[in-house]
Amino acid sequence: MRIQVTDHGAIADGKTLATTAIQRAIDLCPHGGEVVIPKGRFLSGALFLKSDMTLRFMPGAELYASTDPRDFPLMTYRYEGKEQLCYASLINTDSAPHKNISILGEGVIHGGGMALYEAERGENAGKRGRAVCLRNAEGVVIRGVTIRQSPAWCLHLIYCNDVAIENVQIYTKYDENGNQCHMFNGDGLDLDSCTRVKVQDCLIGSEDDCIAIKCGRDTEGRRGGLPSKDILIENCRFTSGFGVAIGSEMSGGVENVTVRNCVFENTFSVASIKPPRGRGGYIRNIVYEDCTHKNESTEHTDCLWYRGAIYMDGFYAQETFDADQRMPINEGTPSVENIVFKNITAETVAGRGLFLCGLPESPFRNVRFENVRVKGIKEPYIKNIENLDYVNTEFSVTE
Repeated sequence: MRIQVTDHGAIADGKTLATTAIQRAIDLCPHGGEVVIPKGRFLSGALFLKSDMTLRFMPGAELYASTDPRDFPLMTYRYEGKEQLCYASLINTDSAPHKNISILGEGVIHGGGMALYEAERGENAGKRGRAVCLRNAEGVVIRGVTIRQSPAWCLHLIYCNDVAIENVQIYTKYDENGNQCHMFNGDGLDLDSCTRVKVQDCLIGSEDDCIAIKCGRDTEGRRGGLPSKDILIENCRFTSGFGVAIGSEMSGGVENVTVRNCVFENTFSVASIKPPRGRGGYIRNIVYEDCTHKNESTEHTDCLWYRGAIYMDGFYAQETFDADQRMPINEGTPSVENIVFKNITAETVAGRGLFLCGLPESPFRNVRFENVRVKGIKEPYIKNIENLDYVNTEFSVTE
């Protein structure tokens, strides 16, 4: 059964708030039914999906977030690794368990851009909302849509299992007219304590991490013990941002992640693995393979949160550090092991091609490079790595 939002009073003029009409269609949708957003521009506040439904965007459909924070109620969601009070996102689930939710079609989901970003920061009643934030859901499919310009991370999945994200376009750095926005921490896709995820044939142009894999922060994340694992990212193209990142909120553990057959164009990095002291947890069994990268932008260079085209950084977010100073091992000591880079070419004009720095009390273990060519403008930095293996690999410096 299909339910048209226009049948419940939604007006496609881009000015009339359609939240109540669209939510009514969602609430009336039967199990296995579809709520349809037809061609036109619809303005809305926070919407809440439910189990066993599809939100379908027809060609030419545009769902725009209101720029009034009052249209986004405050709710507790995980953000930056901890449960915090946040503005609701444009498309949400509540915290109850959900199953079989799909967002499909050829339309655009616009998260409100700089106007909502500035309004939420100005009011400052909670952390910034996202364009789409689904929580505690089994069986999620997101296919075909374009998602852009969230006040914070663009697509955020929390505690979701059995997820397919296919042929989705995500943009956070530039608006629809190609103008650069000046938001910060505008990740494209965040997988937060999620398992059995496939991300395929997607295009992401991000202001920050293109894809970030997370699983909680510090004591709260370790206590929850909900890892992100069994994740496949393949056949994707990244056009700005910082590639595929793991961490820095990784206290619940990350394992069994494969990134393969992806193209990185003017991203600052291919891979960033960020397990700083105090987080605890583990990162293990990670593979990046069959990827190409070239960055010609010098907008960012080596700094406390970016170290190179491929980087693994136990001192992430520290301006200065002593890589020889040991600290006591405790529950906040992270571990990293079994990381493979295979069949990769990477070149950057923004700093080092390679940065590998484990903690002296917890070195990174079993790191392998096979058929890798990496070029940067600084020499590679390698410290506190146990069992580092190279096969047919070359690291060079641009002359």
